[in-house]
Amino acid sequence: MTSKDNKTIPLICAMILIGFSAVIILPGSREVFKVLSTGHMYIMGFIKFALLATVGECIATRLTKKHWILPNRIVERAVIWGLIGAVLALILKIYSMGIAYTMENNILPGGESRFLKAFYTSLIMNCSFGIVMMGFHKMTDKNIELKSKGLKSISISEISRQIDWPGFINFTIMKTIPFFWIPAHTITFMLPPEYQIIMAAYLSVALGIILGLMPKSAN
Repeated sequence: MTSKDNKTIPLICAMILIGFSAVIILPGSREVFKVLSTGHMYIMGFIKFALLATVGECIATRLTKKHWILPNRIVERAVIWGLIGAVLALILKIYSMGIAYTMENNILPGGESRFLKAFYTSLIMNCSFGIVMMGFHKMTDKNIELKSKGLKSISISEISRQIDWPGFINFTIMKTIPFFWIPAHTITFMLPPEYQIIMAAYLSVALGIILGLMPKSAN
């Protein structure tokens, strides 16, 4: 990759992050954002995650490779992140509304506690859907990696054999869920609904940075 390309990648990443931040900060664009997020939650979830999570992957690649290069098959990765974002837009509502129902009917203790509602939602979501989602992303990520090596036909069993599942359990499930995702999503669920998916997308940027800083053997 040329020097010019190396300078372009961080510039684009910065423009995306600044642009999304400006949308949230400026009153006029914030109102438009609320309307779009409410009326077109799947499309907006796709766009926000495809952009912001991909930025996170670019930052993670920079931290591991020590220079700016695009991750392999960047378009495929962005589409996968977008699909996750669209699903997450629905999942956030399902879990938050479900937990609200259980608390209103005294199935879970806490009454009208906003914090406990956010904590329960984060805990149960991350210990169920969160594990499935991260496992799915691990599979798609490995599939892209194998395709980048020139393999044409790749079975699910072959992809599974190529993944370090003990490392995935030890790091992704046992460390990032209790120490990062549950606290971070507790904060997310305390926000107004229209801001939850954008917070989740920003968290994907943060997780990309964390993954980049971890030793390679832990990933």
